[in-house]
Amino acid sequence: MERVPLSNGVSLSRIVYGMWRLGDDPDTSDRHIRAKVDTCLEQGITTMDHADIYGGYTVEALFGEAIRGTDLRDRIEIVTKCGIIAPVGDYAEARLKHYDTSRRHVTASVERSLRHLGTDRIDLLLIHRPDPFMDFDETGRALDDLVASGKVLAVGVSNFRPWDSALLQSRMQTPLAVNQIELSLQAREAFTNGDLSEIRLAGMRAMAWSPLGGGSLMTGESALGQKLARMAAEFGVDRSAVAVAWLLAHPAGIMPVMGTNSLDRIRRLSEALSVTLTREDWFDLYSEAEGREVP
Repeated sequence: MERVPLSNGVSLSRIVYGMWRLGDDPDTSDRHIRAKVDTCLEQGITTMDHADIYGGYTVEALFGEAIRGTDLRDRIEIVTKCGIIAPVGDYAEARLKHYDTSRRHVTASVERSLRHLGTDRIDLLLIHRPDPFMDFDETGRALDDLVASGKVLAVGVSNFRPWDSALLQSRMQTPLAVNQIELSLQAREAFTNGDLSEIRLAGMRAMAWSPLGGGSLMTGESALGQKLARMAAEFGVDRSAVAVAWLLAHPAGIMPVMGTNSLDRIRRLSEALSVTLTREDWFDLYSEAEGREVP
């Protein structure tokens, strides 16, 4: 599995395992969660993507309890996010869903995540959403101080437009390492609206959430679905592997975040690495998704 170097000695696996739906699994036992991690590790997938809000603020604690007392923490990288407050779980007293990127909240969120995950460090911390009420100077200082403390090794953002990430970076000493955005054959805007170009220009790496279009690319009889199915048959894989290979083929070095609770599907996540798409293959899928050939 290819490794993606970031800052401060952090490197991530090219394919990332996402924990968004971990709490939705009927089986949230320690044994089953460890089996998912072990299945990832067998393929070289070492990076686990969390957010404090996942599972109504329960997933980090579920995961932390599952790996406690094992050697798994030293074999994985933990990514987590903060900044969204919803009136459930730890924030049940909140009056409404909102964002909080204040120094106080970001720092407290990191302490909470460290406690729930049962670790002394977060490998990569992301601000989960651009906050229209953000004090960029304050948030930037908070992120710098967390890195200086050693509690966070690298920092980045999620769902940020280029101007928001550029403004935050201008208030920081620590380089922003990642912007996690929606990218897939169903969400192609970042390839042409400047977002992906600006991520690369800023020296960041792009993580792709929902790389299978919320599962829509795995099934269906649309023209795109049929083309994915034909390519998948040629490579001896399923549609999802081709859809992920389409992202992996891009020269930006996109890191897909794959979320599934099925051990069988987890075992097959690395099949995308066996699919080599030509430039024409890439544009064949792109054009089908657009519903027209390129101008």
